[in-house]
Amino acid sequence: MKQIIQTIVLTVLLSLIGGGEAAAQCKGFAKSLCKKELGAYLHDGNYHAAVLVEGEEAELYKTFYSDLDYRLVICGADGLPPIEFTVLDATGKVLFSNREGGLTNIWDFKLESSQQLKIMIKVTTFGIKDELPASGCVAIMFGFKAK
Repeated sequence: MKQIIQTIVLTVLLSLIGGGEAAAQCKGFAKSLCKKELGAYLHDGNYHAAVLVEGEEAELYKTFYSDLDYRLVICGADGLPPIEFTVLDATGKVLFSNREGGLTNIWDFKLESSQQLKIMIKVTTFGIKDELPASGCVAIMFGFKAK
């Protein structure tokens, strides 16, 4: 019984350590590769990144202010299928979907009023049933133009 408890404790500790390491690697991925995609836009200082598996979805809520030019960048690790993203306002109205834009990973926008938006991302699938699903870091970066 003691050996079973030790095994369970060790498994939990290893999963906690591995999860923190994956998060740190994704943050590094966002800093080194995705931040460049912001171009002339100033990074907002936040790194939103996670390991996702093909077919998996995630969402993020973020407040944006009126009369600022923004850039949203979605960046996925090599080996992942394309990433879809949709931006919705508080009423659920779709403001942008990259499905209509050829799965672009960048959206430049300006809002008339300050509001919280919901960003939904989905890693598409390769559709290969006999293989393990691809997984990797996906980052969402935000930038704005200084006035």
